[in-house]
Amino acid sequence: MTVSVIIPTLNEERALPQTLPRTLALGFDEVLVVDGGSSDRTQQIVRDLLAQETEREVRGGQASAPEPRTPRLRLLASPPGRAAQMNVGAAASRGDVLLFLHADTQLPDNAKEAIVRALQEPECVGGRFDLRFDRDRPLSRLIACMINWRSRLSGIATGDQAIFVRRSVFERMGGFASIPLMEDIDLTRRLNRMGPVAYLRTQVVTSFRRWETRGPIRTILLMWLLRFLYWIGVNPHTLSRWYGHAR
Repeated sequence: MTVSVIIPTLNEERALPQTLPRTLALGFDEVLVVDGGSSDRTQQIVRDLLAQETEREVRGGQASAPEPRTPRLRLLASPPGRAAQMNVGAAASRGDVLLFLHADTQLPDNAKEAIVRALQEPECVGGRFDLRFDRDRPLSRLIACMINWRSRLSGIATGDQAIFVRRSVFERMGGFASIPLMEDIDLTRRLNRMGPVAYLRTQVVTSFRRWETRGPIRTILLMWLLRFLYWIGVNPHTLSRWYGHAR
């Protein structure tokens, strides 16, 4: 079972130098960074890492035939928007399983093993991880706990929980919907209709920056409001303007 990691980026020069080398070290079969037109050093960071990978292969005498465990790093271009970027990455990938990873989220050491183990159950169509934040504070722990339990009870996951799905299922679903917001909620909603989903207790570590920027309480209220409006049928394009920035 091969696993492709797809990382959508837009001006992620602060987070990517930590996320990308770590992801490359975890034994995935390929890692695709899909950039939505960054104006900072995001693309150059990927190119520098790609050059380092190539140099290591040359020094090891394996430039033409890298070891099977060596991830194949690729940089792709896409129109901006996480849904569009992740669909571009999925179309270009080769793995049996697609793992969608935010640029500011760190996977655990056993991420690939946990995914493969979950999907040994033939009926399981995909899954997601529990999360914790990179700021170890009482409020951040409480928010993470609420997110994990809400996800387990509702069957809905968000992108910072590192959603994974079998390629065959993803293709039958038609990929991510072409919407600027709530693409993760829409995908996992449809994924639950395809079959059983794994809710892994293994944790990813994700950035607390969004919560700190707006303030934790304000962010919670904003996200509740946006999700409520989405559930009652407000157009995601309208919601994205209220959210305050394009993703």
